[in-house]
Amino acid sequence: MKDLSGPDGGVRAVQIALDVLEVVAFAHEEMGVTQISERLGLTKGSVHRHLITLVDRGYLVQNQATSRYAIGPKARLLSRLAPETDLAHIAEGPMRELRDKLGQTVVLSTISPRGALVIFTVASDSPIEIGVRPGSELPFHSSAQGKAMLAFAQHPFVQRILARPLVRLTDKTITDPDKLTQELERIRREGFASAAEEALIGINAIAAPVFDANDAASASVAIVGSIQFLPIIPDEKLIADLRECCEKISRKLGNGRMRARGGPALRMS
Repeated sequence: MKDLSGPDGGVRAVQIALDVLEVVAFAHEEMGVTQISERLGLTKGSVHRHLITLVDRGYLVQNQATSRYAIGPKARLLSRLAPETDLAHIAEGPMRELRDKLGQTVVLSTISPRGALVIFTVASDSPIEIGVRPGSELPFHSSAQGKAMLAFAQHPFVQRILARPLVRLTDKTITDPDKLTQELERIRREGFASAAEEALIGINAIAAPVFDANDAASASVAIVGSIQFLPIIPDEKLIADLRECCEKISRKLGNGRMRARGGPALRMS
């Protein structure tokens, strides 16, 4: 089990505190110390110390009846004070229209330094649901969502991602930086990304970028489903429907350009 040893303990302590806060915030129910420690691979002692601090500062609350933890008033206040546009609210209508057309799960992600951060999901109309939990961070190299945004990133940012170890999740994950570079060039030409069984066997995702008022590909919309119903070579109508969804969201964000394919660089240092 990992703990706070080492000369960078101060920075590590901040990282763990944020990890604990995120695990509780993105959970669908209250969480106990054991659940949190197992999710993060940390000792219960380390997790408990951070929980005490987060409760004391109001970012989490503890249910005295169950001893479990949930998001607190301070965290909710910060959320309300955030000045950013409510991207999920803006995207919900076009995403539901896309789900109704295709019957597949539709996922909205925004860019983070570590990958594609899932912020909203519209579930499929199938009895068997395939989706991605909001709060999940998907690696750039193995997710359609991440590749759709990375393809339009500025060169220095792309180079930093390519310099990192590209972890193999399945035997179809792209782990060669040169091959990933070629894949990003294709995405720029064609305007969409795919990741058939690159993150999970049997699952495919097809994504396109969303451009904001500054012409930055700050988000992406993905269709996620079984490889049985979402084949490796996507149907042209599916791609057209996906692009139309992304263009509607882009216009709502203040981007006036219609994009059949390609686009300007993402402004991210």
